[in-house]
Amino acid sequence: METLKTLRKIPILNRKKIDPGKFIFTGNIPDEEIAVQLFKYNKVDCIESKIETPTSIEEFQSDKYHYWLNIYGLSDVDTIASICSRYNIHDLAIQDILDVNQRPKYQEYDDYSFLTLKSIVPSNNELITEQISFILGKNFLISFQERKADFFEHLRYRLREDKGAIREKGSDYLLYGMLESILDNYFKTLTQLDDDIENLNLTDSTKELLPSTLVMIENHKKYVHFIKKSILPIKDFSQIIERQENKYIEKKNLKYFLEIKDLCLTLVDSCDILQSSLESSTNLFFSVQGHRTNQIMKILTIVASIFIPLTFITGIYGMNFYNMPEIHWKYGYAAIWLLIIIIFSWMLFYLKKRKWF
Repeated sequence: METLKTLRKIPILNRKKIDPGKFIFTGNIPDEEIAVQLFKYNKVDCIESKIETPTSIEEFQSDKYHYWLNIYGLSDVDTIASICSRYNIHDLAIQDILDVNQRPKYQEYDDYSFLTLKSIVPSNNELITEQISFILGKNFLISFQERKADFFEHLRYRLREDKGAIREKGSDYLLYGMLESILDNYFKTLTQLDDDIENLNLTDSTKELLPSTLVMIENHKKYVHFIKKSILPIKDFSQIIERQENKYIEKKNLKYFLEIKDLCLTLVDSCDILQSSLESSTNLFFSVQGHRTNQIMKILTIVASIFIPLTFITGIYGMNFYNMPEIHWKYGYAAIWLLIIIIFSWMLFYLKKRKWF
């Protein structure tokens, strides 16, 4: 990961709306066609369908099926609002879904639980973030992804091929799988950052220390801080689930959300270690830079110390006064060179004895 950069600068939501029923998407991703996918599944069956229009989405029946409705793209505000209204999602939750500048949060409503958080797309050259929101109900899970990024393709495969226990368990277990996938991306990103730190080799004397190295270190600090800030709300959510009973999470699946808490704690510890390592790298950068500067100054000082007396001698005999007897001496030129060589050799011997070099 040579350089890291955020994908966008997020605009601030203008909350002074004339029409309170009008929702605003705060992202600056180019308009893209919204994609809606529905999985209807139980132990023996899985029906996958692509939804063309919001009105064609079937209602979540209180039957023996579980539902996963996944929406890609948030730029089409009217479509998102229409889908949410169809399932009686509160206006505040709708705006939180569309506000990509929203801090990760968890909130309980009458008929569902709402969770919004940040996710990372691991990349070699840039750090791409997106907001993902979840609506968890009795037998359904609705997920809103800011852009099409296949974090959950392995879950779709499990549903289609009936792999693992995903069909046997409810929507809460599906939410666990999705949270685990998001945290896995954080692990991969932290691993990339850790590899970058190890590859710095600041103590390599043959490697030139460039200002871009320090910029990269500072960028890494910023992204580690962002990751830690994004993980903490997920940890808080898992702790809330642990402390109080959530009517949409079965007790038998509670252990999976405790695993999410443990993963978050591991990530937080990794962030703390990386922050400490980056801080040490910053200090080492300036120390190495200062040491190399001192070495250069030391060499220049040695050269200057040697040539100061030599310059003094040549300066005296460069004055060209008429009454300078050495000028008319037959061996004057050779004597001056001999004196210069003697002083030069003695200065080298003296400085070497003092261990200046």
